[in-house]
Amino acid sequence: MVIFAALAGNLAIASAKLVAFAFTASSAMLTEAIHSFVDTGNQGLMYLGLRRGDRPADDSHPFGYGMEVYFWTFVVALLIFAVGGAVSIWEGVEKIRAPAEISQPWINFAVIGVAIVFEGTSFTVALREFNRVRSGGLLASIRRSKDPTVFAVVLEDSAALTGLLVAAAGLAASVWLHLAWADGAASCLIGALLILVAAFLANETRSLLTGEGASARVVRAIRETAARHPHVEQVREIQSLHVGPERILVGLSIEFAPSLSRAELDRAVRETAAQIAKVDGRIFEVFLRPDSPSADAY
Repeated sequence: MVIFAALAGNLAIASAKLVAFAFTASSAMLTEAIHSFVDTGNQGLMYLGLRRGDRPADDSHPFGYGMEVYFWTFVVALLIFAVGGAVSIWEGVEKIRAPAEISQPWINFAVIGVAIVFEGTSFTVALREFNRVRSGGLLASIRRSKDPTVFAVVLEDSAALTGLLVAAAGLAASVWLHLAWADGAASCLIGALLILVAAFLANETRSLLTGEGASARVVRAIRETAARHPHVEQVREIQSLHVGPERILVGLSIEFAPSLSRAELDRAVRETAAQIAKVDGRIFEVFLRPDSPSADAY
């Protein structure tokens, strides 16, 4: 839902901005058009990641393909940096060096106004979806989130809304204050903003790609659940890994009561693993290593 809303909005906005640039020759408007087309492609890549990540597990990927989402989001970050940020700055510098008069600026202002409405709607949808799983401040929640398809849209739409305001300010300064360089300067500022967003998104996705564990809240709940079993003496070690936004792999080392027979230990292991799997709906596999005199067969 979030990706489709963002994709449709960005495609419509990008087309409108490109038409506005054709009529007015505004550098900031061309930069904004590039930005929106990049965002449109980004939503398509994230949707591709979701589709590929939903494929069932097989012999070559026994834990599924969920991490495809992280890879394609990292590609999105690179595109924002290279195509969105770098090209925008290049275009802005060229416009500062050789400024051109903006004709029919009212077209640009009209398109910016419409774009703010579309981007604001997309941002509202993305933020509402993100708030369902959010805990604490926005930035901290983004850093803790394991689903880049949601927080990437929040970041992109935030940058898009800010970029539109910068473009409007540059356009206004160029037209009404006769500062010919202001339009190009706005392009450079938009490019710098995109590079910052790309760097933040790349860093967050890098962490997920390199093997990020479950949140502290989930790990704490796993430990408490395991410790409640009457035959558990001590939870020695818990390891977890996100192999996709909605898939968590859990491994535990647990000391069971030494008096348990082989059959009793087997039952205790199954019961404990089943209870742990219920801690969070994203836990799809639990590997439990018992530590007990009866655990030699394990």
